[in-house]
This record gives sequence, structure tokens and C-alpha cells, in this order.
Amino acid sequence: MSLERDWDSVRPTFSATDAGMSILRITLLFGSAAVALALIATPFLDSQARSQGARDGLAGGLDMSNTGSIGHRNTYTLRRSVLQPLPSSICVIRTDGSRHGDC
Repeated sequence: MSLERDWDSVRPTFSATDAGMSILRITLLFGSAAVALALIATPFLDSQARSQGARDGLAGGLDMSNTGSIGHRNTYTLRRSVLQPLPSSICVIRTDGSRHGDC
């Protein structure tokens, strides 16, 4: 009988709470490793994308296509209708009521 008590004092006890803490520790370990990898890999991948853009002829990683804008005084409405003869027909109505296009 005393041998059984001695064995109980040496044998480690393992409970469900210990298992839960182990899973939590493993999750935190792999989660922190994923965050560290993301923090290291993001600048590296960004520099790779920029160098690829420079090789493709984009100045500074920007697409240098020309765009235009309309002043804020030139307000108009674009109307498209399924009743027009062509689906690409557009009617432009200006603020003074004048109409242009396929109206």
C-alpha cells in the first residue's frame, strides 16, 4: 500500500485544464509566428512588386494614363434607356435643358 502512495507522489497528474492551457500556448505560439512572418514578408513583397512595376515601364509604380475632369459648374445628367435603339446610346442633359446625343 505504501508503494502505491509513493507512486502517486511521483506520477504527474494531468487534467483537462492543463490540456486547455497547452492548446492555448500552442495557439499563441503559432499565432505570434504568423504575425511575425506577416510583418517581415510584407515589406519584402512590396519591394518585389515595385521593382516588377519598374521593369514593366511604370514610373514609380504609377500608371501614367491621362485623365481629365469637368469643372464643378458644368453639371449634366447622363441617361440611358432600354427603350433606345442601341444599348450604347447615351442622352446628355445639361442644366439649361439642352440635350445632346441620342435623346
